[in-house]
Amino acid sequence: MAIRKFKLGDEAALFRVFFTAVHQVASRDYSAEQVAAWAPADFDLSSWALHLRRTQPFVAVLDGQIVGYADLQADGEIDHFYVSGTHPRQGIGAQLMAHLHKQAGFAGLPELRSCVSKTAEPFFVRHGFECVERRFPERRGVVLENTLMRKKLRSDADA
Repeated sequence: MAIRKFKLGDEAALFRVFFTAVHQVASRDYSAEQVAAWAPADFDLSSWALHLRRTQPFVAVLDGQIVGYADLQADGEIDHFYVSGTHPRQGIGAQLMAHLHKQAGFAGLPELRSCVSKTAEPFFVRHGFECVERRFPERRGVVLENTLMRKKLRSDADA
């Protein structure tokens, strides 16, 4: 598997990753109504493309196919972190997380944080994140539960 920077033209494949992750994996922890509100089939793809161009995610590619993506913003926020629902539990998420940690180290970030789904919470805990706050955002009039998680990173002062 290779991890590369986002390229124009990746948008549709990244939407498929997002959509299958929510519909095939997160659906274990969310109702059909919540899943449809979170990842609707009629999602505005032009807004989606603009968001990806702004966040510039890292893209996981396996055998020529995009199978996951995650971003890391300059302030340490991970806005999106998804592995395709057709490729769960194959180490893709772990490799993406290791890549984000490496990038955070290069940038000298003091912490990482993300609002993660109930489904992703155990994964983030395994990678050293701690629960900060339970949240209940609304999407398309439907309440979804997620968790603000944070991981303090080792700084030079800690060495």
